[in-house]
Amino acid sequence: MALFQSRLRAGVARSAIAIAALVAAGSAMAQTAAPGSTDNLPIPADPDAQTAEDASNGEEIVVTGTRIRRPDFDSPSPVITLSAATIQQSGSTNLTDFLTGFPALQGSSTSADNSGSGAGIGYTGLNLLDLRNLGTERTLVLVDGRRHVASVPGSQAIDINTIPTDLVERVDVLTGGVSAIYGADAVTGVVNFVLKKDFEGLTARAQAGTSEYGDAGKRLIAVTAGKNFADGRGNVAIAYEYGDESRLEARDRSRLRGANLTGFYRNPNDPEFQAGYTGGADNGIPDNVPTRDVRYNDTAREGGIDVDFDGQPDYVVDATGRLVPFSLGTVLRPGFSQGGSGTRVADYANDLLPDIQRHIVNALGHFDIAPGLTFFAEGKYARNKAFTLGQPSFDYYLFVEDGNPYLPAGLPDLGNGGVLVTRDNFDIGQRGETVTRETYRAVGGLRGDINPHANYEVSYTFGESNITNNYVNDTYNDRLFAAIDAVRDPATGQVTCRVNLDPNWSPNQPYASRASFDPTSFRPGECSPINLFGDGAPSQAALDFVRANTTDRSRLRQQVVSGVLSGDFGQLFELPGGPIGFAVGAEYRKEESRFVPDPIAAQGLTFGNALGREEGEFDVNEQFAELSVPLFRNQPFAHRLSLGAAVRFSDYSTIGNTTTWKVDGTYAPVRDITFNGTYSKAVRAPNIGELFAGQSQTFAFITDPCDTGELQNGTQFRAANCAALLSGLGIANPATYTDARTTNISGLSGGNPALREEEATTWTAGVVVQPRFIPGLSLRADWYDINLSGAINTVAANQVAELCVDQATLDNVFCRSITRTNVASGTAEQGNITGFVVAPQNVARFSTAGLDLNANYTIDTGSFGRFNLRVVGNYLDKLEFIGTPGADVTNSRGEARAPKYTVNGDLGWSMDKITINYGLTWFDRTLRNTNQVDQSNPDVVAPEYKYLKELWQHDIYISVDATDRFQFYGGVNNVFGQKPELGTDTFPVPSIGRYMFAGARVKLL
Repeated sequence: MALFQSRLRAGVARSAIAIAALVAAGSAMAQTAAPGSTDNLPIPADPDAQTAEDASNGEEIVVTGTRIRRPDFDSPSPVITLSAATIQQSGSTNLTDFLTGFPALQGSSTSADNSGSGAGIGYTGLNLLDLRNLGTERTLVLVDGRRHVASVPGSQAIDINTIPTDLVERVDVLTGGVSAIYGADAVTGVVNFVLKKDFEGLTARAQAGTSEYGDAGKRLIAVTAGKNFADGRGNVAIAYEYGDESRLEARDRSRLRGANLTGFYRNPNDPEFQAGYTGGADNGIPDNVPTRDVRYNDTAREGGIDVDFDGQPDYVVDATGRLVPFSLGTVLRPGFSQGGSGTRVADYANDLLPDIQRHIVNALGHFDIAPGLTFFAEGKYARNKAFTLGQPSFDYYLFVEDGNPYLPAGLPDLGNGGVLVTRDNFDIGQRGETVTRETYRAVGGLRGDINPHANYEVSYTFGESNITNNYVNDTYNDRLFAAIDAVRDPATGQVTCRVNLDPNWSPNQPYASRASFDPTSFRPGECSPINLFGDGAPSQAALDFVRANTTDRSRLRQQVVSGVLSGDFGQLFELPGGPIGFAVGAEYRKEESRFVPDPIAAQGLTFGNALGREEGEFDVNEQFAELSVPLFRNQPFAHRLSLGAAVRFSDYSTIGNTTTWKVDGTYAPVRDITFNGTYSKAVRAPNIGELFAGQSQTFAFITDPCDTGELQNGTQFRAANCAALLSGLGIANPATYTDARTTNISGLSGGNPALREEEATTWTAGVVVQPRFIPGLSLRADWYDINLSGAINTVAANQVAELCVDQATLDNVFCRSITRTNVASGTAEQGNITGFVVAPQNVARFSTAGLDLNANYTIDTGSFGRFNLRVVGNYLDKLEFIGTPGADVTNSRGEARAPKYTVNGDLGWSMDKITINYGLTWFDRTLRNTNQVDQSNPDVVAPEYKYLKELWQHDIYISVDATDRFQFYGGVNNVFGQKPELGTDTFPVPSIGRYMFAGARVKLL
């Protein structure tokens, strides 16, 4: 701690010295320079610029993507500005749901992604932005141009739920690397939330909405009060916002419930999967077909009873308590059947949306101490609470000894000394988590104009996130093993646990999937026996005994000291295009993160993952500079020609020195058309989790790429590599190898302190057209290209297994991360994957390119009202991933969440006190499977199922200004009720259905 304090003081001191030097330089300039002029300002170049410029009331503002004040939105970088009105007209009270409708952010992580079993540990309810589908960690989120403390331990990712919806003035989405302007994490771009300021009076807004089924409700209440004082020299305001989103379960939709759930499973009529077949893999018969009532055929909610120990249940206890034979149903593939006695796959479908409650309080103020000296301060407290339920615990091959009083009557002689029970523990309860996130943020600083050509700002930002994860319906390993071993107490004749009678007891679980055991969570005499035979058979006392509710805690802290001096050299000289603009500054940033797992769970004594403690910190000292050079203006064939450049030098306590830079240019041969271009080198430093995460247990369902049914779904190397790999393990005939398991596999994950920075090369080239002969029309097209090398990537366990055998050689880092059994082990699962290790490494390359289109047309017809058309579109040219040097390119273009074409449009009309808006979100069809599977296995599904259908979402919004102080509004999203595609529950639309909303905004004072 002493070292941290010393380094912090040193960093602050260095920043203070640099900042003081900048202000002194600006003062010297003010004393020696002469007044300049700001006449002949160019028209806005950005199609959305006029809206933003209007919001500035004609004052010079700082555009996202630069620290140089500009009187217009002449931005060479592609920026999309979305106003508060656009947010309200969307009907969404969730900013991420709104933003994912725009092409650049459609891969973002929403509440729907972070609910149920789809949520990672501690991720319930998170909303994380992802620009260009290159990862949330490469998207920098700012609030008023400043960094914000993160919400995910070990990362820089910000939960957008901490940003108040009603306080947002506009959202600027800047795509393209801008690390030279804002530092690391801005590899793919920046999303800047600009908040409203200078409140006077009291306003309130309330909104509520629900689906056509009466669920998935959302509610918003916001109140803002502000007051000017000291003859307008100061202003103080406070804003409170409450947001509430209701939980939605899969069983609330009939198509996802029980036998109705349809998925794609192996075609039992395809001879390719039948013994003796000698034809080719591509026989024209679909490998997978839509199938209803699919079940896991090796497990049951009631407890599948395996008498002969062959891994397949023989009996089950039905709802009446009778022992009946276990029905296998129609086998689709190892582990899955249609019909039968097994647990339905649909039973494991769980929450589609979490329950979320948000309380956010913001306080803002500023005071003009003297001419050129303004003190400003901001404070925020946000408390977000999210809850979801996912899958229950499950157990394979629990050993129940002969003589156990709960063994059902009618079993044959138990020659193995007992039975094995495979069970899905729905009666113990679905596992879930409640995550409470509290965020504190404070900003204070000074700003002002030194003279008309120089201004400064110095600020200090402090942020802290405290996160508590409460997990419910987990189970204690030791308690469950003890409760299973039930006997009759010879003294009372009552059923009890053997451990209550024998102080030297130890579990007899040679086949248990959870072998960890350390009887520390209870004492002899406290054990309550459990009956595993029948759904709902366990007593309440047994449930209370085996259930484990655990708690993890995290804290993240951020401190930033920043200073910038900006302006222009107009008092000294001007170029033919005007004065050169500049910005120079220094910044010191300190990031800390600590994650402390529950002490019981950390030891591996519960069903859930054994998590390792994660604690780390880093700091960085940075200096940056930026220039804007207007070479020509209002000249023949050069209405405007300007160049720009930026550079940032950074010194990290973890990776050392890095340098990023950017150059750009703008050329308008005539007033109506402008050409823009940028080229930059960007970096991203590894975050705390990537560097310092402790090794934790993790689980994954791995579809073995060497399974006979998967050999054709990989690269040209897979079949030969699998043959060599399995032969080396002693498998006699690798071509017929099958992995019949349906269980997930235990592995390890952790950080990698040897990581280096990522490096990205990004460029954009665009054109803006604003024809004078069509007033109100603005068109912008920008080509973007991002290439990321040395990318830090933690490959999912399933991908690790695939990458191992899909490369030219088995001698690669991924094969060293997979463990398989061999014949010598003597187990029944020879060749199966039994373990894996995942960790971040600088081994990947990411690449994406495409065309952004942005159009805006406004026409005022007078007596017929005002019309406005806005269209944002994207053509995705490529989205590629290379897992390791020398590996084949994996192209994700055309897959789910990466459509080739995307369009988001609004057509609005307003007249007098009425506004009507029609919105359309569309993207083209996408592949049901990956490009790799589709190309290597043409008959993976029938042609009519090859693609997921297009998204066609139509939205309607209407508002009425009843008085100058009261506005009523409402609308319908997904007007025509588009539903998810067959076999999915979230694509191309979520399972909410039509969504209706209504609200009111009132000015009370």
